[in-house]
Amino acid sequence: MMRSCVVQMVKIIKTCYVASVGSPTIIQWCAFLNKRFCRSLKLISLVSLSVFLVGCATKPPESQMLKVEQMAPDSWTASQEGKSGVDREWVQSFGDSSLNKLVAEAVARNPDMRAAAERVVQAQKAAYVAGAAARPALAAEFKGDRSKRQFVGMPFGGSSVENGSYADLRVNWEIDLWGRIRMGQMAAISDAQAAELDAKAAEAALAAEVCKAWFSLGEANEQLTLAKRVAQIRDDSVETIGERFAQNLGNDGGSASQFRLAQTDQATSKAVISQRESEVRMAQRRLELLCGRYPAGKMKGSSSLTKMPARPPSGVPSALLQRRPDVIAAERRYVASVARLKEAKRAIFPILSLTGSGGTASDALEQIVNNNFSAWSIGATITQNLLTGGLVKGEQAIRTSKEREELANLEGVVLGAFGEVENALMLEGWLKRRVQDMGKASALANEAAKAASDDYLEGTGDILTLLTGQSRAVELGSQLLVLRRIQLENRVDLHLALGGEFRLEGK
Repeated sequence: MMRSCVVQMVKIIKTCYVASVGSPTIIQWCAFLNKRFCRSLKLISLVSLSVFLVGCATKPPESQMLKVEQMAPDSWTASQEGKSGVDREWVQSFGDSSLNKLVAEAVARNPDMRAAAERVVQAQKAAYVAGAAARPALAAEFKGDRSKRQFVGMPFGGSSVENGSYADLRVNWEIDLWGRIRMGQMAAISDAQAAELDAKAAEAALAAEVCKAWFSLGEANEQLTLAKRVAQIRDDSVETIGERFAQNLGNDGGSASQFRLAQTDQATSKAVISQRESEVRMAQRRLELLCGRYPAGKMKGSSSLTKMPARPPSGVPSALLQRRPDVIAAERRYVASVARLKEAKRAIFPILSLTGSGGTASDALEQIVNNNFSAWSIGATITQNLLTGGLVKGEQAIRTSKEREELANLEGVVLGAFGEVENALMLEGWLKRRVQDMGKASALANEAAKAASDDYLEGTGDILTLLTGQSRAVELGSQLLVLRRIQLENRVDLHLALGGEFRLEGK
């Protein structure tokens, strides 16, 4: 393996020099150096090959979720719903194919998701670089110098000019006997895993935002449809009241104040249409931005709100600790802090390094490939820090504090996650009752408005009852749409709180 590394290095050197100067002398030297230096590295290869292979096999640290597992309750206190686990297809539970396509588009095109993906790449590369100190370092050096020395006095008066040419390949290898470098690399691997989980959490959050924007667009479209229907009703009412006012039929139907009140409601309904149209455009632009499109306000959404999915089944709260990406990411960061503390503690042990070099040294450039001028060396160095001015102890104290901080952060994330589930489950039942009650109230208000309109047309009702009934029906209908959208958004929040769908993978 070591000979292969040297051969590849020499090939690169040959290629570079042939391309730049095409010097036969340099090519000859490279061939010579390849032969001589490979011999000198045999001892290093035999001594440390096994250490090198172990260093290449650094594994991610084991899970430390047991540190917070006891925080999980036996059951949810708010409800017995939505506790059995997740999959990655929770968006499909809403049964809207258009929504599924928009979520996929957002994940693929949203700039924030692309940035998150690059952060994952950077963290993975950083994990590889963290183990570089445990791998051999090979360097090539070419050096030439010319010096002059002046001598004063007899019998050595005069001067001399000396030339020197040197070519050398050097290897340096720190043997990670105590696992200090390995601990640092394990910490970097944990950070890379946390970055990947952060990207997954960002993807889930983006999917949730797209769902909520889609529901907002559906509500805005329904509100606009309702506003147009109300405007038509107001137009009809003004026309009917105007006829009765003109004919002065009855004390209740012919007053100018009642006619002006009807006209006021008519004008208000026109203003509401403009407001609803602007809300539709804003919802469209919000959805376009989330999907990585230009916010032109041209995205076509559903003409109505998505229907509420079926209620979730029951399950186990502790499974949440193994599902939510932000919880697992916090656990990985805690694990990284543990590894970095171990790295700091092992910094007090001696450092063992193996070194080797091979090359030539001569006062004539043409002799740089001559075996008579070859030189090589193999050595080992043990370095033990005796006084560091408190650097090692101070670093250990800092990393000990960092470990406690990350454990506290992990506990906070876990408690926050349980709180989000409890709140979402509580709102699930509360909103369901609110929607049912508001639906009944809206239906009754529509019946009352129709009855008031019929009574007024028959001449038995009054205009104030008619206008009040119409206004109440419109208000309750609009509130019902808002509640239905909030109910859908809370279901999205419940999916996020649980980490996905309401079933365990593989079940």
